[in-house]
Amino acid sequence: MSIEPTDQHPSGAGTNRPIVPKSASEALRPQKGVPPPRRSRKSRSQFVVFMNFVVTCLVLLAIVALAGAWFGRSMFNGPGPATQSELVMIKPNSSVASIATTLEREGVISDARIFRIGLRVNGADGDLKAGEYEIKPGSSMRDIMELLRSGRSVLLSLTIPEGLTVQQALQRIAEHDALTGEMPAEVPQEGYLMADTERFTRGMSRQALVDKLEASQTALIEAVWERRQPDLPLENINEFVTLASIVEKETAVADERPRIAGVFINRLRKGMRLQSDPTIVYGLFGGAGKPADRAIYRSDIDKPTPYNTYRIDGLPPTPIAIPGRASLEAVANPSRTDELYFVADGTGGHVFAKTLQEHNENVARWRAFRRQQAQQAGQSADAADDTLAVQ
Repeated sequence: MSIEPTDQHPSGAGTNRPIVPKSASEALRPQKGVPPPRRSRKSRSQFVVFMNFVVTCLVLLAIVALAGAWFGRSMFNGPGPATQSELVMIKPNSSVASIATTLEREGVISDARIFRIGLRVNGADGDLKAGEYEIKPGSSMRDIMELLRSGRSVLLSLTIPEGLTVQQALQRIAEHDALTGEMPAEVPQEGYLMADTERFTRGMSRQALVDKLEASQTALIEAVWERRQPDLPLENINEFVTLASIVEKETAVADERPRIAGVFINRLRKGMRLQSDPTIVYGLFGGAGKPADRAIYRSDIDKPTPYNTYRIDGLPPTPIAIPGRASLEAVANPSRTDELYFVADGTGGHVFAKTLQEHNENVARWRAFRRQQAQQAGQSADAADDTLAVQ
């Protein structure tokens, strides 16, 4: 038996017959769903309070963050606590945290954490360089950051004058307290250290400095040797450096060096002995040099040593000191002169002569000058005549 659709009773009580749509459009219209239960007034009020709390917290956090950023920026860019210049040593391979702690400990920054944050913000974490830095009074953290990024550390100096022996130069290097490490086991050859004022940062090793000075001098010697006059009576580069070292010790007057070199070149060509007083000193005392209280006497001329050019022919076996550039250049390109002799003139320079007679007259004047000096100093004339004018 089939069930026929029935109409709904107006009162709501009726049969189970479904409602029959009156048209096709009404049949296609979606039926209304069951509406959700309405939120109570109390729950809506709690939600509003919660959202207000969240917004308030976010605003407070934003204010705190902005205030912190402003405070940190002010501290990073503002004047630092240093009231006088301070030297701060940043060791190689130091971490950012270690550097910040060192700066705070030395009293040149007020807060290591802000310094580290400032480095990170500026992308400078990996840019800081080791060295000894001078922090000026009132330097800000930004100033210090830029200084450490630049690597403009304090440079110290060590002067090796021309005319020192290698042994004397090494003694200066050993005694400099800003250098580190042991002295090299292998001593450079006499004459083969650069005479110069060397600039370096604290902590440089003594070995590294010696290596640098030796390499620089070797390069200089080879460069000047390549530009020498072609007809010099010098067999090799060692003889070249040896003669330059003798010229270096004979005079401190720059204009005289080519002329003195010319005299020695002339004597070598003629087979004459060089008769250079500084070679006597090196033969007697070697690289240690003459003690300050030890006079050099005429009797020392007769003492045979491999370096005494009053007793040997030609050049000594090695240089007797460190020659500077001017002396090397003088020997490579000596003055073209007929002079064979020179003697001190009492003013720091020398008097030159072509003949032995002229030279003897110049020597007589020099001895008279020495006797006068001795009398003024309360010494005897015999003692003055017995001493040589040797550096």
